[in-house]
Amino acid sequence: MELILWRHAEAEDSSPDAARKLTAKGEQQARKIAAWLTARIKQPIRMLVSPATRTHQTATALSTQFETSIEVGTRASAERILRAAGWPDAKGTVLVVGHQPTLGQVAATLLTGQANDWDVEKGAVWWFSTSVEWGDPVTVLRAMIAPKDA
Repeated sequence: MELILWRHAEAEDSSPDAARKLTAKGEQQARKIAAWLTARIKQPIRMLVSPATRTHQTATALSTQFETSIEVGTRASAERILRAAGWPDAKGTVLVVGHQPTLGQVAATLLTGQANDWDVEKGAVWWFSTSVEWGDPVTVLRAMIAPKDA
């Protein structure tokens, strides 16, 4: 399985929180990461996107074919996101567009077994895969890229 965590790009400071839109810089960040993903991702993918406006705008830079899921929303937990994505048993690639601090907690859980508060930069992607080696499941961090590096 491939699991890609994509934090929404830079958003305006406003309320209500769920209606916050991307800034012009955020739109540019989303386009850069979408282009980077397009060059590397195998189709088809399953995209799970938080109900928040800023995550929809971020996801749309890559595709309009996605599922809106409260399971990856602003109140999600690392466990809920992993369950919604089907980690580690789902087939293919699942891309989650979500929020901090939860995406950082998912990354920490996958690499250390504990949901610590790791920072995922705005607009950044963390790409994980899982496989079985010598009979044991192995999690691999395949890529971690911020918009400025894409």
